[in-house]
Order: sequence, then C-alpha cells, then structure tokens
Amino acid sequence: MRINPRMVFHLTHMEGRKLLNTEVAISFVKDTFVQELKKTLNLIPISSPLVVLDGTGLNDDLNGIERPVSFPIKSLNEKRAVVVHSLAKWKRVRLKELEMLPGEGIVTDMKALRPDEDYTPIHSIYVDQWDWEKVIDKDQRNLALLKETVLKIYDALRFTERQVESKYPQIKAILPETITFISAEELLQKYPNLSAKERENTITKEYGAVFLYGIGGALSNGVAHDGRAADYDDWSTANEAGHKGLNGDILVWNPILNSAFELSSMGIRVDKKALAHQMEIRNCTEKSKLTFHSMLLNDQLPESMGGGIGQSRVCMFMLKKQHIGEVQVSIWEEDKKETLRQEGIDIL
Repeated sequence: MRINPRMVFHLTHMEGRKLLNTEVAISFVKDTFVQELKKTLNLIPISSPLVVLDGTGLNDDLNGIERPVSFPIKSLNEKRAVVVHSLAKWKRVRLKELEMLPGEGIVTDMKALRPDEDYTPIHSIYVDQWDWEKVIDKDQRNLALLKETVLKIYDALRFTERQVESKYPQIKAILPETITFISAEELLQKYPNLSAKERENTITKEYGAVFLYGIGGALSNGVAHDGRAADYDDWSTANEAGHKGLNGDILVWNPILNSAFELSSMGIRVDKKALAHQMEIRNCTEKSKLTFHSMLLNDQLPESMGGGIGQSRVCMFMLKKQHIGEVQVSIWEEDKKETLRQEGIDIL
C-alpha cells in the first residue's frame, strides 16, 4: 500500500494545530489564575532563581531523601550549586530582603527539577509552580488565617474554572461552591482501616474539594499522613481545632483520573520554636548551622505563610487532561510516548 505524502502532511498538520490549541488554552488558564491570585492575596510578582548554592539550607529538602541536580561552578572556585526543588525557604529570605510588611507578599514563576520523582500521569521530573509567600504577624500564626487564605485561593480556582467554561463551553466547571476543611487526624479517625491515599480519595470524592491540614507529624496511629520537611511548614504546633499542624494540601476530585488531585501544598511557616522542635523530631539538628536555619533561629527572618500551586496540575484539572505531559514539556521514554499517542493522548 502506497502512502500519499499529502495525506501524511495533512495528518501531521492537524496534530500540530491540536497541540497549538492546547498551548493557547494553557496560557489562558495560567494568565487568568495568576492574575486572580495576585489580586486576592495581595502578591507582587518577583524574579526567582533556578539554582542556589549548596550548603546554605535554602533548597527545599522535600522528604529529605530526594537528590537535587548538582554541579560545580568554575567561576566560584568549584563551589557546588543545586537546581531548586522548590523555593519554600528562599522566599522567606527574600521577604526580608525586600522589606515586606505584614499583609504583603510575593509570587514567582518557579521552575524546578526533581530527578528522583517517579513517573506517573501526574508526575514528571520537571516541576512548575506559582510559589508565593506573605509576611504575617506573630499573633496570626493560627488555623483561622490558614483557612481564610485557603478560601481565597479556592475562590481564585473557581473563578478560573468559570472563565475556562466561558471560553471553552465544552469544558464544564465542576468545583463545588465550598471547600471542606478536615485535619489529617480527623480523617484517620473517620476511615481508620484505609491507607492515607485511600482516605484522601474517599473524602475528596464525597465533597469535591477538601483542605486536609496537619500533614507531616505522626498521627494517633504513629504514622504521618505524608512526609514534610522539618524546616518550612509548621506541622507540629497545636491549633485551635485541638490537633497539631498549621499546614495542609488543597485536594480536588478529578473525575478524569478518578482520584483525589493535589493542586497546592501550603501553610504557616515554622517560627524558631517550631523549627527547633521539628529538627529534633527528624534528627537533623545539625542543620541549625546552615545559613537559613541560623537566620531563623536568631530572629532575622519575618514570620510568614506560603505555598506552591502546581501550574501543570491546575492546567490539567481546568482543561480536563489525562496526563501531565499534555500540559508541560518534559522527558519521557519513547515507548511510553508512543503508547500514550495510541491512546489519543498528545504529549507536548
């Protein structure tokens, strides 16, 4: 059978236009959401680094076992730099340098690499987030402020979803009017026989949108709901609800993937008391000598709250995509790309 070159060009052209249309939609989602986020949280866009010097404590250690991309810098006498995992701690230092006041904040377009990330439909080694951080007063380190901020972010998400539906009527808005708050301990008590992931799926499917707070410290069963580093989110301080933790995740139900879908991780940041306590729990008190930790322990950094909101995750949800590769450019195995293509999933 002879292949008509004109037909091949036509098919390739059609595929290309489909990808182009997706790129246009991605830009629309990102532009719409970040503008609403800046307005609702009073955030100023700033520049941010792709790399930081190793040994300063500025990089996000995630769960403490993930390896950052590292390389020597010739012009700095071979000092090593690391590609950021996120900017959780760097942002707090930047708030001080910019002399931000309580109620003022920053947001940046963060690009990161996490080479130890396991490939899934929602994970790749490339990470893009809106990383934001705000100065708060000491007396605002409470669950009430955390919930108030979550509601504002959720409103920005719902606004974006409605704008997407208006521009693309075939994509229907599905987020509920309200987001449900529940602590990780309450969730454990509600579903004691389920795994952490199963608990997330069950509660999020029931309510559509959930803020799960108090993530990082051991629960009553002796196990943390999920891992968190010791030196940015406060997961150990008692809150007004009678549980521990001033941090959490925004989860929404994703009907395309039939699972809970994390859009954001955020929280009140550690003060020096919480930092010292959490480093003891995680047996990493040696970090107190690092630049960031020393500054915080010596009252040289402002109290703050902040988080990261996944850009690709938000685009996946808003555009009802099945795979993160449909909304970001990353590295994938060729056979995996071909399998996805046969399933009708177009990787950027």
